[in-house]
Amino acid sequence: MLKLLREHNRLNETLFLGVFTIACFGFSIFRMVYTDSKTFLFLNWNLFLAFIPWAFTSLAILKPKIQKNKITIFILLTFWLLFFPNAPYILTDLFHLRLKVGMPLWFDLVLILSFAWTGLLFGFLSLWDLQNIIEKSITKTWATIISIGLIFLGSFGIYIGRYLRWNSWDIITQPFNLMYDIGDRIINPFEHPRTWGMTIFMGIFLNMIYWSFRLIRKRDL
Repeated sequence: MLKLLREHNRLNETLFLGVFTIACFGFSIFRMVYTDSKTFLFLNWNLFLAFIPWAFTSLAILKPKIQKNKITIFILLTFWLLFFPNAPYILTDLFHLRLKVGMPLWFDLVLILSFAWTGLLFGFLSLWDLQNIIEKSITKTWATIISIGLIFLGSFGIYIGRYLRWNSWDIITQPFNLMYDIGDRIINPFEHPRTWGMTIFMGIFLNMIYWSFRLIRKRDL
């Protein structure tokens, strides 16, 4: 596996994300031991869900044959999109930030932001992979437009996860109820201003972060 990661220039990225993930886990365990409370342990599950889209695109990078089949790419895109919202979703866990007995507020802020940042890295690096894969089949301009659109779709996914409490796997376990909630907001947009308000502004914010990453990467130092 190490040889394969080196061949595709994924070793440093994998180690980097691995260290960040371990650090996040360590923060949450330290908090649990220090306060004798399981508060915020759920962030580890959220981070695992954020890892999944990166795992999908990493598999496609390590197995280039996957990229040659348009049907396979479509399947990859579908599953990626189901899990991608989990990556930036961790940002909304800041809603849980409250002054709690036994732990300074600043520590909980650092804890949540550490998970949120690592989740964003998983999500945006996977989107970057996906954009590179798509660019092999279509023009760079269209790949850029699709990436922007995917981020807005991800923002919509954040809304239905945070406020409607739907999960990625509910598309299998409760597809009709999920489709009803989504369809109602598409057919009657003016009856759901919070849905589209959050989707649009979160989408703009996440696009700002993603394209900032791209700019920094290309910057000539």
